[in-house]
Amino acid sequence: MSVAAEPVGGLGIRTARRNALVLAAAQAIVGSAAPVAISTGGLAGTWLLLDDKSLATLPVTGFNVGVALGALPAAALMRAIGRRLGFSAGALFVSIGGMLAAFSLLAQSFWAFVASLIVVGCGNAFTQQYRFAATDGAPRDYQARAISVVLAGGMFAAVIGPQMVNFTTDLFRPAEFAGAFFGVSILGFLGVFVLSRLVVADKAAANSAEEPALPARPLAEIVAQPRFLTALLCGVGSYAMMSFVMTGAPLAIVACGHPQEIGFFGIQWHVMAMFGPSFFTGKLIARYGKERVIAAGLVALLSSFAVFLSGIAVWQFWLGLVLLGLGWNFGFIGATAMVAETHRPSEKGKTQGFHDLVLFTTVAFSSFMSGRVFVASGWETMNLVALPIAVVCMVAVLLEARRAGARLLPA
Repeated sequence: MSVAAEPVGGLGIRTARRNALVLAAAQAIVGSAAPVAISTGGLAGTWLLLDDKSLATLPVTGFNVGVALGALPAAALMRAIGRRLGFSAGALFVSIGGMLAAFSLLAQSFWAFVASLIVVGCGNAFTQQYRFAATDGAPRDYQARAISVVLAGGMFAAVIGPQMVNFTTDLFRPAEFAGAFFGVSILGFLGVFVLSRLVVADKAAANSAEEPALPARPLAEIVAQPRFLTALLCGVGSYAMMSFVMTGAPLAIVACGHPQEIGFFGIQWHVMAMFGPSFFTGKLIARYGKERVIAAGLVALLSSFAVFLSGIAVWQFWLGLVLLGLGWNFGFIGATAMVAETHRPSEKGKTQGFHDLVLFTTVAFSSFMSGRVFVASGWETMNLVALPIAVVCMVAVLLEARRAGARLLPA
C-alpha cells in the first residue's frame, strides 16, 4: 500500500504525521531528563559518596531500573486509559522525580538521589513508548519513518539536557547538579501540555483494514518467532552496549585528567548522534531494509570501541561517543521497526511491554556493572567486554537476513 493511502479504520497519513511530530516534541522536552540523568548521575554519585566509588554509577542504574520497572505498568495503564492520558501521567512522574532528585542533592543524600532517579526512570518508561505509539493506526509503509521522526526529537533533548546542566551548575553550590533537576521538573509539566495534542489511535489502529480483527496470540507464541528474537537480541544488545560504555565515559574522561565539562559536552555530542540520524534512518530502512541498517549500526558500535581503545585524547573520547550514538541509532531503530512487524494490533500492549521490560532490565544491569568494571579493571577493559556482544548480534542479524531472504551487501 502507498504511503499516501488512507487505510480504512486507520488514522491516515496526515494524522499519523501530526502524531509523530507531537511525539517528537514530547521526546525533545520530556526526554531531556535522560541526558541529564546520564551525564550527571555518575559524577553526582562520586560527589555524594565518601567511600565506595564503585557505586558511583548507581544513580544511573537507578534511572534504568525505573525504566524497566515502569515498562509493563506503563503499557497496562495506557491500555486502560489510552495513550494520551498515559503519556501525561508519565510526564508527571518525570516532573515529580526531578523535583525529588534536586532536593536529594541539596540534602546530600546519595540513596534518596538514587530513589529519585528511579522515579524519573519510571516516567521515562512512558517516554520509551512514544516510538511505538507513532505506529498506531499509521500506514504500514510509514511506520519505520514515524519511529525515526519521534526519535529525532531526542536530538533536541541532547542539546536541552546538557545545556541545562551547564547553565545551572552554579545555582545551588555545592549541590552543583540540583538546578538541572529542578529544570527537569519544569520540562515534565510542559510535556503534559504538548501530549494533550496527541490524537488517540488505539481503537482505530486495532480496526485497520490491513489486519482486520485478528485475535491476540499468547505472548509465548509471539516471543518464539525467530524475527522477534533477532529484533530483541539486536535491540537489547545495541542499547546495553551503548549504556555500558557511555555510563563509564564521563568517569573515564575525568579520570584521564580532562575537566568534567568535557564529559558534559561529550555526552551532548553522543546524544545528538543517537537521535540526529533519525531524520533519515526511516528512509534508509525503507530503501535498504531493517537487516542492513541494524548491521550498519553494529559496525559503527565496533568502530567506536576501536577508537576508545586507540587513546585517551579529547577527540578520541568525543569521536568514540559519536560513533557509539550512531551505532545505537541504526541498531535500535532498525530493531524496533522489526519488532513492529512481529505482532498484531491486538497484541501490541503486552508485546511492547515485555520487550521494554527485557530491554531496560538488561540496560539497568549494564549501567550498574559499568561503574564496577571501570573501578576494578579500567576503561580499556570496558570496551573489550562489549566487543563479543556486538559480534553475537551481528551473527544473529546475518542469520535472520538469510532466513528472510534479505541481502546485506549489494549484488
